[in-house]
Amino acid sequence: MVGEVPLILYKGEDDPKKCTARKLRRFGLAIFISRIPASSIVLYPDSAMRLSPEDSSFQHLVAIDVSWENIESYHFPLKSARSLPYMLAANPVNYGKPYKLSTVEALAASYYIMGRKDVALSLLGKFTWGIQFINLNENPLNDYSKARNSSEIKEIEKLYV
Repeated sequence: MVGEVPLILYKGEDDPKKCTARKLRRFGLAIFISRIPASSIVLYPDSAMRLSPEDSSFQHLVAIDVSWENIESYHFPLKSARSLPYMLAANPVNYGKPYKLSTVEALAASYYIMGRKDVALSLLGKFTWGIQFINLNENPLNDYSKARNSSEIKEIEKLYV
């Protein structure tokens, strides 16, 4: 089962004052890493595979914290790379924009989808706008968490896009 403390491959490309990954680390809710360990699910927006509840069998959840402006320059051809389905951002920088989630939103969505709503709420609880992410995406998150695999997630996603 995926551990409760997510791992973050941190590149330091965003404004440190707005960086959700740094805040999670400061509160002991995330660990920064320099390489991705085996048995990890890696959140990567260009992956054809969607994260689903079946991915909870991996040991680690890894987020890649880079600027959206530079995401194209990173390639992670890992068979364990997963993208997230359609959701709206609640963070102040990208509020209401689909797929433009902050690191904490991506991690919280992942935990929620994999059946760990408690961990998702704990991560989001450190941000004044955090619960708004759940409020904006409650229906899709609940539906995604009932899917069995990536294919079912993609079918459910069509209802929201």
